[in-house]
Order: sequence, then C-alpha cells, then structure tokens
Amino acid sequence: MGSFGKQALKTAGGTVLRRLEASLSRKPPAKVEAFGEGLGRLLFRVGKKRRLRAVSNLGLAFPSMPEPDRLALAKRVFEHFGRTSADFLTSRNRDLPALLTTLDVVGRENLDQALEEKKGVLLVTGHFGNWERCSAWIALSGYPISVVVRDADQEGVNQLVNELRTKPGTRVISRGDAARPIIQRLRANELIGIVPDQNAEDIYLPFFGKMAGTNLGVGVIQDRTQSPVVPMACVYTGPNHYRLTFYPQLQPEEGHERKGEGLLRSINTWLEGVINEHPEQWLWFHDRWRNAREAGLL
Repeated sequence: MGSFGKQALKTAGGTVLRRLEASLSRKPPAKVEAFGEGLGRLLFRVGKKRRLRAVSNLGLAFPSMPEPDRLALAKRVFEHFGRTSADFLTSRNRDLPALLTTLDVVGRENLDQALEEKKGVLLVTGHFGNWERCSAWIALSGYPISVVVRDADQEGVNQLVNELRTKPGTRVISRGDAARPIIQRLRANELIGIVPDQNAEDIYLPFFGKMAGTNLGVGVIQDRTQSPVVPMACVYTGPNHYRLTFYPQLQPEEGHERKGEGLLRSINTWLEGVINEHPEQWLWFHDRWRNAREAGLL
C-alpha cells in the first residue's frame, strides 16, 4: 500500500468517530447507553479474536467458573465497553453541574489529604469502570491533573480522543516520553493519573493468581519522588449513573529489592479487589497475560 493509502486509513477512523460523536450528542442519555451496549454486542459477535481472549482471560482469573458463565460475562464486558465508549463520545460539552447529576463522589478526603503532603499525587486506576470520567471530574473540580496515555495508532482517532480528554482541563502526557514531565508536575504538587494494568515486560507479578507482565514505571517514580499513591475507580451503578471513589493511600509491599515492585504488587492486589466487585467492568479482552504466556509462565 502506498503512503497515500496508509494515510487515508489513519484518518478514516477519526472521521467516523467524529460523525458518531455528532450523532450521539443529539440523543438523550438512555439512547446513548442503548446504542453503546448494542455496539458492544456487535463487537462481541464479530470480534472473534477479542471474544476468545476475554473468555480465556476469565478462565485464568476464575478457573472454577463454568464456560457458559464466562461467555455470558464476556458479553457483558463488551456491552460495558460500548456503553463507556459512547458516554465518552458525548462528553465534549459536559460541565461540572451536568457531571454531578450523574455521579456520586466518595472518599474525596483521601485525595485532599494526599495533596497536603505537597509532593503531588499519583492517581492509579485500571481499564475498569469509566476511567475517563475520573479525570473529567478532577479537572472540572479545579485540581491540576495530567494523565499518562498511550497514543492511538490512528492519527485521527488520537486527535479526537485527546480533544475530549483535554476539554475539561486535563493535560495529556504521552507514555513514550513521560518520566520528566511527570516528575516536574509532581514537584509542583499536581496530580498524575496512570493506568498501569496492561501487558508489559518489566517484571512478572501475580495478578489473579497468575504471573502477568507488569510495567514498573509508576513504582519507580514513586520510589524517587515519595509521592502519595491514591487509587481511584469510577463504576457504573445504573442507568446514566456512576460512583467515583478515591481510596486510602496505597503503601508498597515490603521485602522486595527491585525498585517499584512493592508498589505494583499493592496496585495489583487493590485492582483485583475492585474488579471482583464488578468483573463485567474490566477490559478482559486485552491480552493481559500475553508476555507471561509467551515466556512459559502460564
């Protein structure tokens, strides 16, 4: 394929999403959710590779769960993903009053107490619930927040997603070159949002009882800055309603020599707990255990 064809493919995804954004923004919330869930069911049917990966991952995490139950849960995972994606596409003009009509906030004192230490705050969550609403509420509430993200492969998609992320006031740090701006902003007592639950190759740590390739970045940064680590999660609780929870600070597990390992073990343990409460709201079709599988650890 020539360079023109490759560029066309890169921009087509963004064009489609912008048209979908315009269409969904004219619909009431109930229809936005219904559309998103329907889109999720469509992806479940046609996305064989992702569907099989979700069912396989659920088998790793819940080995006693019968396969029909895993399949049914995987379908709900796709529905949740579609609903969350549709919600994000309709977020451009959502202000704080509008957000608060659909959101209960729990544990804000944990965030404020961490900021009182004047070392910035590392906010950690997972690809769980509606993670985009976390940063939107934080920014609209007046907290200085930057989120560390992986750039999308398609330029048009990446541009639209970052437009929506930054509209409430969130700043974006590309994951490829993140260490310096993260440390600078922590020293300015700002918030850094990080989602450290994807497949990586820094170290293998337990996740749902199976070794998983894990990125040590947030742990190494915390070791250097001594910034407090506050976990957060925004879960879907019913039609057009969510609960955003800021949990008490995480402390690194002791007894591990490698920098960052103790914190990532604590993060994995916390994340397992919240996923167990709402297993349909985690991104099970991500190949979380790929590196461990290829390394013969499963």
